[in-house]
Amino acid sequence: MPSHLEVEGVTVAFGGHRALDGAGLAAERGQVTGLIGPNGAGKSTLFDVICGLRRPSSGRVAMNGRNVTRLGPARRSKHGLSRTFQRLELFGRLSVRDNLLVAAELGRHRRAAGRTVDELIDRLGLRDVADATADALPTGTGRLVEVGRAMAARPSLVLLDEPAAGLDHTETERFAALLRSLAEDGVAVLLVEHDMGLVMNVCDQLYVLDLGKIISSGTPEVIRQDETVLAAYLGEG
Repeated sequence: MPSHLEVEGVTVAFGGHRALDGAGLAAERGQVTGLIGPNGAGKSTLFDVICGLRRPSSGRVAMNGRNVTRLGPARRSKHGLSRTFQRLELFGRLSVRDNLLVAAELGRHRRAAGRTVDELIDRLGLRDVADATADALPTGTGRLVEVGRAMAARPSLVLLDEPAAGLDHTETERFAALLRSLAEDGVAVLLVEHDMGLVMNVCDQLYVLDLGKIISSGTPEVIRQDETVLAAYLGEG
């Protein structure tokens, strides 16, 4: 049975530079899959390919066994894909509730949008700020709202690009529990994150990207002991 997300042999070139060079990974429903690597490794470019913002010069992206390589972001969203970005992108003048409601009403289950939003507000611990405008929120809370907005469409696959940036220790612990609960709900979670404590604690599988290539993959325990990873990314060797 195919993985919910399969990326095979993806290459993206900018002029003579290959941002991705035959990269591939898989993400299963019910698991948190991590994608780590140094700055400039190509992680965000790979996310852009997966969600349809950039078409690779070669390679394949499949969701639930269906080739979606030529589909744009809107079509992939209808197949259950949702994403956050490194830069916080909220509707600043809208309330937290309305930020979530916009996403829910554009999703695949729009008739249940109100109920979905209420559930997310409670799940994310946002009840106290539900009526506050997004531009009045501290960065850590804004990150949680952005994750909530990605989840409001009830995706089967969610791509999270450095979602823990700006979170304090308590928020990070709560966020780790949220990621595990999403996986337990049957969502395939693909996470790019530089907080190695969070990554090692929450991920079931890890892929390490360096210079556009996957240089290692496996469980966190395997990655911790991989000398290539220690030298290329974790700063040891």
